[in-house]
Amino acid sequence: MTFPQRLNAGVRTGLLLLFFAFFLTDSFAAISLPQSDGSVLTLEQPARRVVTLAPNIAEMMYDAGAGSSMLATVEYSNFPAEAAHLPRIGDAFRFDLERIMALKPDLVIAWNSGNPAAALDRLESLGLNVWRTELRSPADIAGLLRNLALATGMSKTGVVAARKVEQRLATLVEQYQGQDEVRYFYQVAERPLFTLNGAHIVSQGLALCGAVNVFADESVLAPQVTREAVLVADPDVLFAPRIPESPDPLEHWKAWPRLKAVSNGDLYHLEADKISRATPRMLDSLELACTLLHQYRSRQQENPEPL
Repeated sequence: MTFPQRLNAGVRTGLLLLFFAFFLTDSFAAISLPQSDGSVLTLEQPARRVVTLAPNIAEMMYDAGAGSSMLATVEYSNFPAEAAHLPRIGDAFRFDLERIMALKPDLVIAWNSGNPAAALDRLESLGLNVWRTELRSPADIAGLLRNLALATGMSKTGVVAARKVEQRLATLVEQYQGQDEVRYFYQVAERPLFTLNGAHIVSQGLALCGAVNVFADESVLAPQVTREAVLVADPDVLFAPRIPESPDPLEHWKAWPRLKAVSNGDLYHLEADKISRATPRMLDSLELACTLLHQYRSRQQENPEPL
């Protein structure tokens, strides 16, 4: 073999080794997934058999381009249409451990504050990878989209979806930054009367357009409050989630016309399936809420209250 031939053979061998090194590194690099407690779950390869334990996580799997990897999910996973046809293993608060084990998932994606901790611990003790996720702000939606795509080998799709969420949130901040604050009461349920505190993702979203929760300082995410406490707080506006064609959940407040929000007619409804589910569709409701608050401010400027 001549020197040029030996040189060419050496080059080819070197290139081949580089190719395999790149291939192995790219395909089998460990995947690090941040958990809600600050720890990291490590996967040796992308998950191909996934069970989700919350409706919003199932929906976001499709947003991230990973819907085809799901084996099963929980009740009320109704969006997109494909999610409604997935097998059910219970609901977010009670699920069938034996059925989950029988599916042999390589990843179970959990809702840390919503799923029972004992059941998640049991799944882990049985050898399953349990990824405990938590969404505390609208910006976390984008982060979870990226990580769902990373976990399932769909990174490009997840990045695109995450950027859309980030752009929409940036637009809200740009439009409403520096606007006058508007105090609101958010009614989760009427009987008993439940609301949200300031740390809840819905409150964090409404804060983007200058809304201030009158019960922001409550210590739990969804506290029960009294009607008298709402009357004393006297919010500027009332919000409530509403299922289409259902009775008005804020109707009962009209019996209290001394409430500023009632006297001015500022009782606003947000579509329950969107505002109550931490997914990109939540932004539809946040954008609507911000528009309603902007209209409220405009009316206040046109008709200021007498001193």
